[in-house]
Formats: sequence, C-alpha cells, structure tokens
Amino acid sequence: MLAATGCGGGDGQGSGAGEVTSITALDYYTDATEHAQWGERLSACGRAAGVTVEHLSVPGASLVPKVLQRASSRTLPDLLMLDNPDLQQIARTGALTPLDRYGIDTGGFAEGILSAGTYEGKVYGLAPTVSTIALVYNKDMLAEAGVAVPRTWDELKAAAAELTRPGRYGMAVDANATFEGTWQFLPFLWSNGGDEKRLDTPQAAQALRLWVDLVRSGSMSKSVLNWTQADVHDQFVAGRTAMMVNGPWRISALNKAGNLRWGVAPLPVRRAGQALVTPLGGEVWTVPQSPSRARQDKAAQVLACLNDSAHTLALAEQNFTVPSRPAVAARYARQTPSMAAFVQSVARARARTRELGVEWPAAATAIYTAIQSALTGEQTPEEALEHAQHTATSP
Repeated sequence: MLAATGCGGGDGQGSGAGEVTSITALDYYTDATEHAQWGERLSACGRAAGVTVEHLSVPGASLVPKVLQRASSRTLPDLLMLDNPDLQQIARTGALTPLDRYGIDTGGFAEGILSAGTYEGKVYGLAPTVSTIALVYNKDMLAEAGVAVPRTWDELKAAAAELTRPGRYGMAVDANATFEGTWQFLPFLWSNGGDEKRLDTPQAAQALRLWVDLVRSGSMSKSVLNWTQADVHDQFVAGRTAMMVNGPWRISALNKAGNLRWGVAPLPVRRAGQALVTPLGGEVWTVPQSPSRARQDKAAQVLACLNDSAHTLALAEQNFTVPSRPAVAARYARQTPSMAAFVQSVARARARTRELGVEWPAAATAIYTAIQSALTGEQTPEEALEHAQHTATSP
C-alpha cells in the first residue's frame, strides 16, 4: 500500500463537516532511527496545523514507481517526500501542486535549492535541509607525510601520490556504474566548466583524465569502479585510504571511529580561482493533487512548518545536513565546524536537473558509463565522453 488511512479519500472528517483531523505522509526513511526522527518532526508540525500525521515509509527504490502508479488516479498521500532529482518526473505528470497556491514563503532559500524543487518555473517542493560532497582527509596521515590539504588538481595528484603506501591509497572515490558514480564526478566536471548538455568537451575530458591519472599512477585503487560511497567510507575508516570524496551523512559514523582524526575541506578545483560547483543532495517535500482542497491546505501547513528556520536547524543538527536557508546554515556552520565545508559548498551547489530537467537520467547514465570505460582503459577520456554524448542524446 502507498499510504495509510485517508490517502486520496475524503476530507478525513471529524466532529464537524469538512473538518480535517488527519493527513498522510510518505517518504523513504525506512531506517528505524531516521523514521522515528522524521515521525516526531511530522507529528510536531501536524499538531501545529491541528491534524494527526499518519507517517509511512517505503524503500527508496520503490517510492517513485509507487508514486507514478498512483499519480493518474490522484490517490497519492497528502504530503509526499521525493529525492530532489525525481521531482521533475513527478511534476510533469501533473500529480503535484505548486506551492504558491498555499501562500508558502519560498524566500531566503539558496538558488540551487529552489531550482531543485522547481518545474517549468513553478516551485513544487521545498527541502528543509540538503547535502553535498567534499574532501574528507586523515589529519594524522597528512601531517606524517608533510602534505597540505590540496586545493587544486595538481596538488591533489601530488598529495595522493605522497600519501600512497603499501596497503594504503592516497585517494578514494565512488566511480561505480550507478548515479552515485555520476554524483561524485559532477564537482570535477562542473567546476572545470563542463556541462551535461555537452559532454564531449575539453573541460569534461580534463575532469575525467584526473580520475584516470589517479588510478593509473597507483594513487587510487582500481576497485573504485565497484565501490559505493559506503565502501569508500569503510576504506577510509580502516586506514586504507588517506583521502576520500564523501558526504556529511558519514559524520556520525566517523565520530564513532575510535581515535581517527579527520577533517573536511572543499573539493579541489583544476586551477586556483575556479569556483567550486557541487551537486545538491537532499529530499523535497511536496503537496500532491487530491480531491480535497482542505487536506491539501493542511498538508501545505505541515510542509511550511518543516521548512521554518527552527525545524531546519533542528533537522540539520539531528542528521548532519545543511539548513536550506543560508542565514540558518551560516549559524549552523559556526556551531558545528565539521559541517563548515559542506555549508560553504552548498551555497553554490547545483540541482542535477537544472539544465536537462526530466532528461537528466539519460545524461547521468552516459556519464557513469564513460567513467567506467575510461578507468578500465577501454577508451580514452575523449573517446568515452564522445560516446557518452552520442548515447545521451540518442532518441
């Protein structure tokens, strides 16, 4: 089942005609702790709106198929969470309502965050908190090797080579054949002036060449072709890599990793002076179409509550994410230094669907396929990206 009682039904009437007493909410927070945390937040915002929120979570892989299945019959939950790259696909079906209908304030959000919730010029979703990726490094290993935290690609290659030892690589990324691999590559592509609208450019080839050089030099394991972000984290905690690309969702586990002394810095750019552009991660909350405007209004009130400054800061503190309003994020960075680099990067982070909209998945698939081809040596970076461009644009 997609949602619990009242999903897509009437007004959930209580003692008075038309009185809404409960609404439904759906997300993919199936982890017991995370589900409980979000349940508490939804309940608190429900109380403020005068309703009970019936909270259901389904596995991430099944969320979008279930939503698409129910969209045509308008039997979606009253409040729906989506991974931000999925919003365009769902909004295109007409299943979501624009948030200006409810007078929700979208001011004070970072541009990239609003873009992630926008379809054809209308804001359909808001993210209370977001995430991105940065460079995580082992402080003791860098100090022992006399290596500074790298800020450019040349510095990154030199540092990774110096940090590589028997049983330890200098650098680790997730280069696997999934959207995760594409996600990790995007900062190198975008910050160098590359673009998913045109993959076969010198800027894109330079970015892919960096990863190829790291593997060929022995500074990065060939196993990155199969590693997930969780695997990269495990390699780092085990001392088998000195630096890694990863996100703030790893901080809780890093904090529990014994005597590990680690730091976080923005990802290096090709040359000094380039602006770092990273991909925006996080989930947006939306109000689907339903036969009941009263239920939609209540869902919108809960959505607005989730996105107020107090709740975004509390959620960030709870989950090691970045509040979506820069003013709140800056305060959070001051009180949580390990999040400062992520906060800094989020300020310029880009929604993956900003340029291509619903066509983004085709480009993402072409990119991770090119990464695989280049890192295995089957093709040069230029050849791999030329093929990627062709496949991404093929009907």
